[in-house]
Amino acid sequence: MRRRKRILAINVVLVLALAAAGWGAYTLLWPSTESNAASGVRTTAATRTSVVETVSAAATVQSAYTATADFGTSGTVTEINVKVGDVVAAGQQLAELDATEAQQQVAVAQANLDAAEEDLDTAESAEDSATTPGGGNTQSVTSLKAKVEQAELALKQAKDTRAATVLTAPGAGTVTAINGSVGQRAGTGSSSSQGGTGGDTDSSSAFIVLTDLGNLLVKATVAEIDVSKIKVDQPATVTVNALPDTPVNATVTAVDLTPTTGNNNIVQFGVALGLTAPPEGLRPGQSASVAITVARADDALAVPSAAVRGNGGQSTVTVLVDGAQTTRTVEVGVRSEALVQITSGLSEGDQVVLTTTGTGQNGTGGTGRVGGGGGGGFQGGPGGGGTVLIPGGGR
Repeated sequence: MRRRKRILAINVVLVLALAAAGWGAYTLLWPSTESNAASGVRTTAATRTSVVETVSAAATVQSAYTATADFGTSGTVTEINVKVGDVVAAGQQLAELDATEAQQQVAVAQANLDAAEEDLDTAESAEDSATTPGGGNTQSVTSLKAKVEQAELALKQAKDTRAATVLTAPGAGTVTAINGSVGQRAGTGSSSSQGGTGGDTDSSSAFIVLTDLGNLLVKATVAEIDVSKIKVDQPATVTVNALPDTPVNATVTAVDLTPTTGNNNIVQFGVALGLTAPPEGLRPGQSASVAITVARADDALAVPSAAVRGNGGQSTVTVLVDGAQTTRTVEVGVRSEALVQITSGLSEGDQVVLTTTGTGQNGTGGTGRVGGGGGGGFQGGPGGGGTVLIPGGGR
């Protein structure tokens, strides 16, 4: 009997001890649940910095001036006065055709004009010597004057053809292509000499191509959604693929008014950029990428882009205050790839939430055990096994 009382007393002591231990564990675990709520949240402070919005695009290095030069008549090439790489001035002779036939045409046209003028002089003299006023062959004089005018026109055309056998440079530049050689037939019968910007001139059939290698620009193509943001004089950075460690400062000089449609019917607009200081060795045709600065805000209150959420034109952020998360509506300004300017709704130093972990929020906990606590607590996971049953605290 005494032994049974002793065993019962020991069991009571054990139960009380376990109950005390369970309550101690409960009171220790409960505040730790609140502190862990904050430890699972990544935050950053709203700070002042510069936010720069850019538009990126693929581009190509081109010459600001490219011209083609072709003969104004056809014939056999007798001279080529330049070679690829030569720098020429405007008006300088580049090549020449055999002018024998053209010179003969000039001689014939000149002789025809001389004869027509002589016939006209004779008719006018005969008219002046007639005894009867108004006598003479007036109709013949008028006809001869017309023949003189036709002969003058024929002589001018013959001289123009003779001049067209000599090819001259339409502008200053470097000879970058010669599509012909001495002894070959050349010329199309009409001049195609012209200048263009950005390599737009078709040089596939021209006899000689001139390029201004000292005045290079970059031509980029931007998406239609971005073209409205781009304006002349905006700054940009150009990175040539062949010179990745040498970014070049540039400025927007022109924006195309009409689009071009590329593959898959993608609408794009051309943008020309002037280079501030082109690096040595830069050549037309090299590929590049550009980043055009379309907006900038200095000393701006900003947060990472990952902290801002948008919904129907309204932007919100989540702010952590005393361990509690609060959603705030904010107004945004300039956006970069990494940052967003906040113009209202936040103060400098506010802790904004970037990412959260856990699943429960304002849930109701179930029955837990020491070391567990019911599931569904604020950012709490399911509890583990214990020994003494205690109420689970939901948060």
